[in-house]
Amino acid sequence: MSAALASSTHTAALFDAVAFDAVLFDLDGTLVDTAPEIADAVNDTLAHFEYPAVAVDMVRNWIGYGTSELLIQAWSHVTKTEVIALRGTAHFQVIESKFDTYYHQRCGTNSRLYPHVREALAHLRAQGVKLAVVTNKEGRYTRTVLAAHGLDVAFDCVISGDTFSTKKPDPAGAHACLQQLGCAISRSLFVGDSSIDAATARHAGLPVWLLPYGYNMGADIVASKPDRIVPDFSVFLTANQNRN
Repeated sequence: MSAALASSTHTAALFDAVAFDAVLFDLDGTLVDTAPEIADAVNDTLAHFEYPAVAVDMVRNWIGYGTSELLIQAWSHVTKTEVIALRGTAHFQVIESKFDTYYHQRCGTNSRLYPHVREALAHLRAQGVKLAVVTNKEGRYTRTVLAAHGLDVAFDCVISGDTFSTKKPDPAGAHACLQQLGCAISRSLFVGDSSIDAATARHAGLPVWLLPYGYNMGADIVASKPDRIVPDFSVFLTANQNRN
């Protein structure tokens, strides 16, 4: 166990006693493992244009800044072309449109909830904790994935990558979410799986817990220096029991 993870575990009791009124969750790599179906849609698209397929592990490392950025990374990889030369081109718009068709077909077909997610969300909601999703995934995909896994009614607020003109790590989505929920920053928590989520939380003034199993662009989650690294969602089955 790393020193950072050991320290995180050592302070677990302190965090478990905190009374959170709201918990904001990232989606991909935090609540749902979507990389396999995203890779399916990426490879459907690449095959349509007669490009070679990419591995799921590559796709995992490209997830984080939204599907457009992921797709351009894949296209850059298979064509051996610099991203800057591809972004904004007419051909990329055609590729993106085709990907949209394939991903709509793939959404919810080859993804899975991470362990303890469903029961943890139910546990928090039963205690009156407000729940939200703040993701860089576009709204049309966010809604489909949540519905496919029966989570479309689990959240009080959903902020997607196209809800505002900016995406994470800009804190606008998190702040708007808390305003909608009527919850104070001081009594709210951000939960994610990447340095993007850590930066979002810091910019928003929120504590942040990170999960080590998600998508962090190939980097060690310890380097993001979260307030706590949690192994899985089972921590939420005991957290907040002392809420007032």
